[in-house]
Amino acid sequence: MDSTKAPLLGKTLDELTQIVLDLGMPKFTAGQIASWLYGRKVASIDEMTNLSVKNRERLKECYEVGATAPVHEMRSVDGTVKYLFRTPEGDYVESVYIPDADRATLCVSSQVGCKMNCKFCMTGKQGYTNSLTAAQILNQIYSIPERDTLTNVVFMGMGEPFDNLDEVLRALEILTASYGYAWSPKRITVSSVGLRKGLRRFLDESDCHLAISLHSPFPAQRQELMPAEKAFSIVEIVDILRQYDFSKQRRLSFEYIVFKGVNDSLIYAKELVRLLRGLDCRMNLIRFHAIPNVDLEGADMETMLAFRDYLTQHGLFATIRASRGEDIFAACGMLSTAKQQANKQNNETV
Repeated sequence: MDSTKAPLLGKTLDELTQIVLDLGMPKFTAGQIASWLYGRKVASIDEMTNLSVKNRERLKECYEVGATAPVHEMRSVDGTVKYLFRTPEGDYVESVYIPDADRATLCVSSQVGCKMNCKFCMTGKQGYTNSLTAAQILNQIYSIPERDTLTNVVFMGMGEPFDNLDEVLRALEILTASYGYAWSPKRITVSSVGLRKGLRRFLDESDCHLAISLHSPFPAQRQELMPAEKAFSIVEIVDILRQYDFSKQRRLSFEYIVFKGVNDSLIYAKELVRLLRGLDCRMNLIRFHAIPNVDLEGADMETMLAFRDYLTQHGLFATIRASRGEDIFAACGMLSTAKQQANKQNNETV
Protein backbone atom coordinates (compact mmCIF):
# COMPACT_ATOMS: atom_id res chain seq x y z
CA MET A 1 0.00 0.00 0.00
CA ASP A 2 1.39 3.38 -1.07
CA SER A 3 0.99 5.91 1.76
CA THR A 4 1.20 8.77 -0.75
CA LYS A 5 -2.01 7.65 -2.48
CA ALA A 6 -5.53 7.85 -1.10
CA PRO A 7 -7.68 4.69 -0.91
CA LEU A 8 -10.75 4.36 -3.10
CA LEU A 9 -12.08 1.76 -0.69
CA GLY A 10 -14.43 3.44 1.75
CA LYS A 11 -15.56 6.14 -0.68
CA THR A 12 -19.29 6.64 -1.16
CA LEU A 13 -20.75 7.09 -4.64
CA ASP A 14 -20.98 10.84 -4.07
CA GLU A 15 -17.30 10.93 -3.10
CA LEU A 16 -16.30 8.82 -6.10
CA THR A 17 -18.32 11.13 -8.36
CA GLN A 18 -16.43 14.17 -7.06
CA ILE A 19 -13.11 12.36 -7.59
CA VAL A 20 -13.79 11.52 -11.22
CA LEU A 21 -15.11 15.00 -11.99
CA ASP A 22 -12.02 16.55 -10.40
CA LEU A 23 -9.87 14.33 -12.63
CA GLY A 24 -11.79 15.31 -15.76
CA MET A 25 -13.40 11.90 -16.19
CA PRO A 26 -17.05 11.28 -17.17
CA LYS A 27 -19.50 11.29 -14.26
CA PHE A 28 -20.71 7.75 -15.02
CA THR A 29 -17.19 6.48 -14.34
CA ALA A 30 -17.93 6.79 -10.61
CA GLY A 31 -20.55 4.05 -10.85
CA GLN A 32 -18.13 1.83 -12.74
CA ILE A 33 -15.47 2.28 -10.06
CA ALA A 34 -18.00 1.53 -7.31
CA SER A 35 -18.98 -1.67 -9.13
CA TRP A 36 -15.35 -2.79 -9.36
CA LEU A 37 -14.72 -1.98 -5.70
CA TYR A 38 -17.82 -3.26 -3.99
CA GLY A 39 -19.23 -5.71 -6.50
CA ARG A 40 -16.13 -7.41 -7.90
CA LYS A 41 -13.74 -6.46 -5.08
CA VAL A 42 -10.71 -5.90 -7.30
CA ALA A 43 -7.19 -5.64 -5.91
CA SER A 44 -5.94 -2.91 -8.26
CA ILE A 45 -7.13 -0.11 -10.51
CA ASP A 46 -5.61 -1.95 -13.50
CA GLU A 47 -8.38 -4.55 -13.12
CA MET A 48 -11.06 -1.92 -13.81
CA THR A 49 -11.04 -2.81 -17.50
CA ASN A 50 -14.14 -0.88 -18.59
CA LEU A 51 -12.27 2.34 -17.74
CA SER A 52 -10.05 3.58 -20.53
CA VAL A 53 -6.32 3.10 -20.10
CA LYS A 54 -5.95 6.87 -19.94
CA ASN A 55 -8.51 7.18 -17.13
CA ARG A 56 -6.97 4.30 -15.22
CA GLU A 57 -3.57 5.95 -15.38
CA ARG A 58 -5.07 9.26 -14.34
CA LEU A 59 -6.78 7.60 -11.38
CA LYS A 60 -3.61 5.74 -10.34
CA GLU A 61 -1.65 8.98 -10.02
CA CYS A 62 -3.45 9.88 -6.80
CA TYR A 63 -5.45 6.82 -5.76
CA GLU A 64 -5.24 3.09 -5.15
CA VAL A 65 -7.79 0.48 -4.13
CA GLY A 66 -6.35 0.60 -0.62
CA ALA A 67 -7.00 -2.98 0.51
CA THR A 68 -4.42 -4.64 2.75
CA ALA A 69 -4.27 -8.29 3.79
CA PRO A 70 -4.23 -9.39 7.44
CA VAL A 71 -0.75 -9.65 8.92
CA HIS A 72 -1.64 -12.56 11.15
CA GLU A 73 -4.45 -15.03 11.76
CA MET A 74 -5.35 -17.59 14.40
CA ARG A 75 -7.73 -20.48 13.68
CA SER A 76 -9.79 -22.17 16.36
CA VAL A 77 -10.78 -25.82 16.47
CA ASP A 78 -14.41 -24.67 16.20
CA GLY A 79 -13.80 -22.83 12.90
CA THR A 80 -13.56 -19.34 14.36
CA VAL A 81 -10.77 -17.25 12.82
CA LYS A 82 -9.24 -14.16 14.40
CA TYR A 83 -7.54 -11.80 11.93
CA LEU A 84 -5.03 -9.12 12.83
CA PHE A 85 -4.70 -6.05 10.61
CA ARG A 86 -1.99 -3.40 10.77
CA THR A 87 -2.84 0.25 10.21
CA PRO A 88 -0.54 2.61 8.26
CA GLU A 89 0.53 4.07 11.62
CA GLY A 90 1.76 0.65 12.76
CA ASP A 91 -1.10 -0.12 15.16
CA TYR A 92 -3.15 -3.31 15.20
CA VAL A 93 -6.86 -4.09 15.07
CA GLU A 94 -8.75 -7.37 15.08
CA SER A 95 -11.70 -8.89 13.31
CA VAL A 96 -13.20 -12.30 14.03
CA TYR A 97 -14.88 -14.64 11.57
CA ILE A 98 -17.48 -16.88 13.25
CA PRO A 99 -19.10 -19.69 11.22
CA ASP A 100 -22.22 -21.24 12.74
CA ALA A 101 -24.32 -23.66 10.69
CA ASP A 102 -25.84 -21.56 7.88
CA ARG A 103 -24.58 -18.27 9.32
CA ALA A 104 -21.16 -16.71 8.86
CA THR A 105 -20.62 -13.59 10.98
CA LEU A 106 -17.71 -11.18 10.94
CA CYS A 107 -17.04 -9.06 14.02
CA VAL A 108 -15.25 -5.86 12.98
CA SER A 109 -13.42 -3.11 14.84
CA SER A 110 -14.04 0.63 14.57
CA GLN A 111 -11.09 2.02 16.58
CA VAL A 112 -7.55 1.27 17.67
CA GLY A 113 -8.05 0.84 21.40
CA CYS A 114 -11.00 2.45 23.15
CA LYS A 115 -11.79 5.38 25.45
CA MET A 116 -14.56 3.61 27.36
CA ASN A 117 -12.26 1.61 29.69
CA CYS A 118 -14.86 -1.00 30.61
CA LYS A 119 -13.49 -3.12 33.44
CA PHE A 120 -14.05 -6.43 31.64
CA CYS A 121 -12.63 -5.45 28.24
CA MET A 122 -9.02 -5.97 27.12
CA THR A 123 -9.33 -3.32 24.42
CA GLY A 124 -10.14 -0.73 27.07
CA LYS A 125 -6.91 -1.60 28.88
CA GLN A 126 -4.99 -0.50 25.77
CA GLY A 127 -6.35 3.01 26.00
CA TYR A 128 -7.36 4.94 22.92
CA THR A 129 -4.97 5.42 20.01
CA ASN A 130 -6.97 6.30 16.91
CA SER A 131 -10.25 5.91 15.07
CA LEU A 132 -10.43 3.83 11.92
CA THR A 133 -11.46 5.29 8.59
CA ALA A 134 -14.32 3.79 6.62
CA ALA A 135 -11.66 2.27 4.36
CA GLN A 136 -9.98 0.56 7.32
CA ILE A 137 -13.32 -0.68 8.63
CA LEU A 138 -14.37 -2.09 5.25
CA ASN A 139 -10.92 -3.54 4.66
CA GLN A 140 -11.61 -6.02 7.46
CA ILE A 141 -14.40 -7.40 5.28
CA TYR A 142 -12.78 -6.83 1.90
CA SER A 143 -9.51 -8.61 2.63
CA ILE A 144 -10.46 -11.92 4.25
CA PRO A 145 -10.88 -15.14 2.24
CA GLU A 146 -14.37 -15.74 3.67
CA ARG A 147 -15.72 -12.36 2.50
CA ASP A 148 -18.12 -13.79 -0.10
CA THR A 149 -19.69 -16.26 2.33
CA LEU A 150 -20.54 -13.71 5.04
CA THR A 151 -24.17 -13.50 6.09
CA ASN A 152 -23.78 -10.95 8.90
CA VAL A 153 -21.47 -8.22 10.15
CA VAL A 154 -21.39 -6.98 13.73
CA PHE A 155 -19.59 -3.87 14.97
CA MET A 156 -18.58 -5.46 18.25
CA GLY A 157 -14.81 -5.57 17.90
CA MET A 158 -12.27 -3.09 19.20
CA GLY A 159 -13.52 0.43 19.89
CA GLU A 160 -16.81 2.24 20.52
CA PRO A 161 -18.66 2.70 17.19
CA PHE A 162 -20.57 5.78 18.39
CA ASP A 163 -17.25 7.45 19.23
CA ASN A 164 -16.35 7.17 15.52
CA LEU A 165 -19.81 7.61 14.11
CA ASP A 166 -19.04 9.54 10.91
CA GLU A 167 -16.78 6.77 9.61
CA VAL A 168 -19.05 3.99 10.87
CA LEU A 169 -22.07 5.54 9.13
CA ARG A 170 -20.05 5.91 5.93
CA ALA A 171 -19.15 2.21 6.10
CA LEU A 172 -22.78 1.30 6.81
CA GLU A 173 -23.93 3.33 3.80
CA ILE A 174 -21.54 1.45 1.52
CA LEU A 175 -22.56 -1.92 2.96
CA THR A 176 -26.27 -1.26 2.41
CA ALA A 177 -26.40 1.02 -0.68
CA SER A 178 -27.35 -0.33 -4.10
CA TYR A 179 -24.02 0.92 -5.51
CA GLY A 180 -22.13 -0.83 -2.69
CA TYR A 181 -22.57 -4.25 -1.13
CA ALA A 182 -26.37 -3.92 -1.33
CA TRP A 183 -26.85 -5.75 1.96
CA SER A 184 -30.08 -5.54 3.90
CA PRO A 185 -29.61 -3.51 7.13
CA LYS A 186 -30.97 -6.62 8.87
CA ARG A 187 -27.61 -8.28 8.27
CA ILE A 188 -25.70 -5.67 10.29
CA THR A 189 -25.63 -5.00 14.04
CA VAL A 190 -23.85 -2.10 15.72
CA SER A 191 -22.98 -2.49 19.41
CA SER A 192 -22.50 0.49 21.74
CA VAL A 193 -22.25 1.39 25.39
CA GLY A 194 -24.86 3.99 24.42
CA LEU A 195 -23.13 7.33 23.99
CA ARG A 196 -25.58 10.22 24.01
CA LYS A 197 -23.88 12.04 21.14
CA GLY A 198 -24.28 9.09 18.81
CA LEU A 199 -27.38 7.17 19.90
CA ARG A 200 -30.08 9.40 18.44
CA ARG A 201 -28.08 10.09 15.31
CA PHE A 202 -27.53 6.41 14.66
CA LEU A 203 -31.22 5.65 15.20
CA ASP A 204 -32.22 8.49 12.86
CA GLU A 205 -29.69 7.83 10.09
CA SER A 206 -29.40 4.04 10.01
CA ASP A 207 -31.79 1.09 9.87
CA CYS A 208 -29.22 -1.42 11.11
CA HIS A 209 -29.79 -3.43 14.27
CA LEU A 210 -28.66 -1.97 17.59
CA ALA A 211 -27.10 -3.77 20.56
CA ILE A 212 -26.56 -1.91 23.83
CA SER A 213 -23.94 -3.11 26.32
CA LEU A 214 -25.81 -3.24 29.62
CA HIS A 215 -24.12 -5.69 32.07
CA SER A 216 -25.89 -4.32 35.14
CA PRO A 217 -29.37 -2.78 35.54
CA PHE A 218 -28.20 -0.79 38.58
CA PRO A 219 -26.56 2.52 37.56
CA ALA A 220 -24.04 2.61 40.43
CA GLN A 221 -22.75 -0.87 39.70
CA ARG A 222 -22.86 -0.33 35.96
CA GLN A 223 -20.63 2.70 36.44
CA GLU A 224 -18.09 0.52 38.24
CA LEU A 225 -18.06 -1.88 35.30
CA MET A 226 -18.53 0.77 32.59
CA PRO A 227 -17.34 4.32 33.40
CA ALA A 228 -19.43 5.69 30.50
CA GLU A 229 -22.48 5.23 32.73
CA LYS A 230 -21.47 8.38 34.63
CA ALA A 231 -21.95 10.55 31.54
CA PHE A 232 -25.00 8.79 30.12
CA SER A 233 -27.07 6.55 32.38
CA ILE A 234 -28.67 3.31 31.24
CA VAL A 235 -31.95 4.80 32.48
CA GLU A 236 -31.55 7.72 30.04
CA ILE A 237 -30.59 5.30 27.26
CA VAL A 238 -33.72 3.23 27.80
CA ASP A 239 -35.88 6.38 27.88
CA ILE A 240 -34.53 7.40 24.45
CA LEU A 241 -34.99 3.89 23.05
CA ARG A 242 -38.65 3.95 24.08
CA GLN A 243 -39.18 6.79 21.61
CA TYR A 244 -38.32 4.56 18.63
CA ASP A 245 -40.18 1.70 16.97
CA PHE A 246 -38.31 -1.61 17.14
CA SER A 247 -41.25 -3.79 16.15
CA LYS A 248 -40.53 -3.88 12.42
CA GLN A 249 -37.24 -3.96 10.56
CA ARG A 250 -34.74 -2.95 13.21
CA ARG A 251 -33.93 -5.22 16.16
CA LEU A 252 -32.91 -3.96 19.58
CA SER A 253 -30.88 -6.20 21.84
CA PHE A 254 -28.99 -5.80 25.07
CA GLU A 255 -25.65 -7.47 25.78
CA TYR A 256 -25.22 -8.82 29.30
CA ILE A 257 -22.01 -10.53 30.40
CA VAL A 258 -22.86 -12.75 33.36
CA PHE A 259 -20.20 -12.40 36.07
CA LYS A 260 -20.02 -14.89 38.94
CA GLY A 261 -21.26 -13.35 42.16
CA VAL A 262 -21.51 -9.89 40.62
CA ASN A 263 -24.63 -9.64 38.44
CA ASP A 264 -25.96 -13.20 38.25
CA SER A 265 -28.56 -13.42 41.04
CA LEU A 266 -32.34 -13.16 40.97
CA ILE A 267 -32.36 -9.50 42.06
CA TYR A 268 -30.57 -8.58 38.82
CA ALA A 269 -32.96 -10.56 36.68
CA LYS A 270 -35.93 -8.91 38.37
CA GLU A 271 -34.46 -5.42 37.88
CA LEU A 272 -33.75 -6.13 34.19
CA VAL A 273 -37.39 -7.11 33.70
CA ARG A 274 -38.51 -3.91 35.44
CA LEU A 275 -36.06 -1.65 33.56
CA LEU A 276 -36.93 -2.98 30.10
CA ARG A 277 -40.64 -3.72 30.58
CA GLY A 278 -42.65 -2.79 27.50
CA LEU A 279 -39.58 -2.31 25.30
CA ASP A 280 -39.51 -4.54 22.20
CA CYS A 281 -36.08 -6.10 22.70
CA ARG A 282 -34.11 -9.23 23.47
CA MET A 283 -31.33 -10.03 25.93
CA ASN A 284 -28.10 -11.74 24.88
CA LEU A 285 -26.42 -13.40 27.85
CA ILE A 286 -22.68 -13.80 27.35
CA ARG A 287 -20.08 -15.94 29.04
CA PHE A 288 -17.10 -13.98 30.31
CA HIS A 289 -13.67 -14.64 28.81
CA ALA A 290 -11.12 -13.94 31.54
CA ILE A 291 -8.52 -11.25 30.86
CA PRO A 292 -5.28 -10.55 32.74
CA ASN A 293 -5.34 -8.56 35.99
CA VAL A 294 -9.12 -8.35 36.23
CA ASP A 295 -10.85 -9.91 39.24
CA LEU A 296 -13.97 -11.07 37.42
CA GLU A 297 -15.08 -14.62 36.70
CA GLY A 298 -17.74 -16.01 34.44
CA ALA A 299 -20.87 -17.55 35.94
CA ASP A 300 -21.40 -21.28 35.49
CA MET A 301 -23.84 -22.58 32.90
CA GLU A 302 -26.41 -23.66 35.49
CA THR A 303 -26.63 -20.09 36.78
CA MET A 304 -26.86 -18.69 33.26
CA LEU A 305 -29.65 -21.09 32.33
CA ALA A 306 -31.65 -20.13 35.42
CA PHE A 307 -31.07 -16.43 34.69
CA ARG A 308 -32.20 -16.87 31.07
CA ASP A 309 -35.29 -18.85 32.05
CA TYR A 310 -36.41 -16.24 34.59
CA LEU A 311 -36.09 -13.42 32.05
CA THR A 312 -37.94 -15.33 29.33
CA GLN A 313 -40.70 -16.45 31.70
CA HIS A 314 -41.25 -12.82 32.68
CA GLY A 315 -41.56 -11.43 29.16
CA LEU A 316 -37.94 -10.55 28.34
CA PHE A 317 -36.77 -12.93 25.62
CA ALA A 318 -33.24 -14.04 26.42
CA THR A 319 -30.65 -16.26 24.78
CA ILE A 320 -27.21 -17.48 25.81
CA ARG A 321 -24.62 -16.65 23.20
CA ALA A 322 -22.48 -19.62 22.26
CA SER A 323 -18.87 -19.17 23.32
CA ARG A 324 -16.51 -19.41 20.37
CA GLY A 325 -12.77 -19.36 19.78
CA GLU A 326 -11.68 -19.84 23.39
CA ASP A 327 -8.42 -21.41 22.25
CA ILE A 328 -7.29 -18.40 20.18
CA PHE A 329 -7.26 -15.31 22.42
CA ALA A 330 -11.06 -15.22 22.36
CA ALA A 331 -11.52 -11.98 24.32
CA CYS A 332 -11.58 -8.87 22.15
CA GLY A 333 -8.26 -7.01 22.20
CA MET A 334 -6.18 -9.93 23.43
CA LEU A 335 -4.39 -10.66 20.15
CA SER A 336 -3.65 -7.04 19.27
CA THR A 337 -2.40 -6.36 22.79
CA ALA A 338 -0.08 -9.36 22.60
CA LYS A 339 1.26 -8.20 19.23
CA GLN A 340 1.86 -4.65 20.43
CA GLN A 341 3.64 -5.88 23.56
CA ALA A 342 5.83 -8.23 21.50
CA ASN A 343 6.80 -5.38 19.16
CA LYS A 344 7.61 -3.13 22.11
CA GLN A 345 9.85 -5.80 23.64
CA ASN A 346 11.61 -6.37 20.33
CA ASN A 347 12.26 -2.65 19.95
CA GLU A 348 13.64 -2.42 23.47
CA THR A 349 16.12 -5.26 22.85
CA VAL A 350 17.39 -3.87 19.55
